[in-house]
Amino acid sequence: MTDSFALNKANWDERAPLHAASPDYNFAGFIADPAYLSHVVRFDRPRLGDVTGLRAVHLQCHIGTDTVSLSRLGASVTGLDFSAASLAEARRLASAAGAGIDFHEANVYDAVEVLGAGRFDLVYTGIGALCWLPSVDRWASVVAGLLRPGGRLFIREGHPMLGTLDENDPAAPHYPYFEHAEPMVFDEPNTYVEVDRELTHTVNHEWAHSLGEIITALLDHGLTLTAFTEHDSVPWNAIPGQMTHDEATDEWRMKDTPSRLAASYTIQAVKGA
Repeated sequence: MTDSFALNKANWDERAPLHAASPDYNFAGFIADPAYLSHVVRFDRPRLGDVTGLRAVHLQCHIGTDTVSLSRLGASVTGLDFSAASLAEARRLASAAGAGIDFHEANVYDAVEVLGAGRFDLVYTGIGALCWLPSVDRWASVVAGLLRPGGRLFIREGHPMLGTLDENDPAAPHYPYFEHAEPMVFDEPNTYVEVDRELTHTVNHEWAHSLGEIITALLDHGLTLTAFTEHDSVPWNAIPGQMTHDEATDEWRMKDTPSRLAASYTIQAVKGA
C-alpha cells in the first residue's frame, strides 16, 4: 500500500505544475475575476446551497481551484492533499486570488489526526478522488470523524459505471465495478487536461468502489443519506471520440443517447447527533 501511495504521489507531484499551467484549470480566470468559480463548483452550486460561514474541508484538494471556489462562496475552507507540489500551486493560486485558505499536506486517511475531530460543518470531495483510495470504508470513517454532529458531506464523483469502461473500447465493461484488494495498475504518459508535455512518472494505482459500497460505508459510520443524484455528464472527456462538450455547463456527455450512461453522481449525507 505504501508503494501505491508513493507511486501516486510522484505522479501527482509531476502533474501539479502542468495542471496549474493548463488553460483547462484557468488560473488566469481566477486571478482576473474575483467572482470566477471552477466549472466543477459551478455545476455543484444548485445542490450545495448556501455555504456562507460554514467551516469546510476539501479533501484531496489538488491545486485548489475548487477550494478557492468554495471560499468565494463564503465558506471558511481548509484544503488537504498528499502532494506537496499540488499544495504549492494551491497556495500560489489562493494568494493571487486573495483567498485565505488553510492548506495541509497529509494522506486523506490521516485527516482526522492532522485536522482534528468534529471540527467541520461541511466535508467536500470533488471529481476524481475516491479511485485513488484502496478502502472506501476507511474513507467514510474519516468523513464521519471530521464532521460535527449535524455536519454534511458533499461529494460529486465519477460514476463507477463509467469507471468500468475502457476509453479505447467502451462497448462493454472491462475494469472492476466492486472494490478489490489489489490496485489496477496504469502506465499513462498523458493526463486529463491540456498540458505542454508528457509525464515521466507515468505509473499510477487505482481502485474501484461500487455505489453500494460507498453508500453502505457512509451509513455504517453514522451518516444519513439526504440526497443522491446520478448525472449523464462528467467534467472531462472520459471517452474520447464518443463524447460531446456542453458549452453551457462545461461538461461532457455521450454523443449518442447520453441517457444510456451514468457518468457521475452526487451524494449528500449528514452526520447524526
